Amino acid sequence: MVKGVSVKFASYAETVPKLLKLIKLDQELKKHEHIVIKPLLVTDKGKSTNIDFIEELVRFCVQHKNPSAEVFVAEGVDGADTMDIYDQYGYRRLAETYGIGLVDLNKTACETIGKNEFVGFETIMYPIILKDSFVISASPLRTDEATVIAGSVANMRGAFPASRYKGFFSNRKNKLDSHPMKYQLHDIALCKMPNLGIIDGSSNSILLAGQPIEIDRQMAKVLGLDAKSVGHLRMLEETLLQIQEKAAEREQAERSAPGAHS
Repeated sequence: MVKGVSVKFASYAETVPKLLKLIKLDQELKKHEHIVIKPLLVTDKGKSTNIDFIEELVRFCVQHKNPSAEVFVAEGVDGADTMDIYDQYGYRRLAETYGIGLVDLNKTACETIGKNEFVGFETIMYPIILKDSFVISASPLRTDEATVIAGSVANMRGAFPASRYKGFFSNRKNKLDSHPMKYQLHDIALCKMPNLGIIDGSSNSILLAGQPIEIDRQMAKVLGLDAKSVGHLRMLEETLLQIQEKAAEREQAERSAPGAHS
């Protein structure tokens, strides 16, 4: 996958497939049996990913997937019933039109993931459907009070299932509040980084797609921000670099071990 590509926005129908073909997503999709599109849906529809943008992304995936592959839209809305939001925002029609599934990440099956690199959590309950699928994180180009930018990585906060992280008398995932937001986003991204980040910047006459961290860095720049000011991105870059360095050290040690073959 390319690091990041941007194209000038004309219309969703014209620009979305142009962008996705530019990054060769049509070829990549054929390698996968489960494709998940993760929009950012919040109780304020105006701050959510535009469904017209999502529809063109769904259309492209359905057209270019393997015949046996399945396409899903998945989200776990914080503070509301996800299926109600799907109904209100038009996702039920989308699912019926294109023959795709709708998944409520707040209630779906999960497994426990623990990583030494987590900074806030000992373990995280993570949706199995995301772990085992090609995940496309689709976000609007906007700032966010809690996450600085509503980007590809921040969008994955919806992967925390409310069934595990909401309070007894609340629909909000308020058990997450004991951890700083940058820790939440850092750790959920380490469970699984989305395979692709795509940003609807039509309000700024641009669409972006590519590797999630890189595309979020470009998104910050478009918004007039320094990517270093986005705490979770900075932390993730540092952690991923450390993981790469440790892997290289292990590989070197294995090569240098007595009896190792060259």
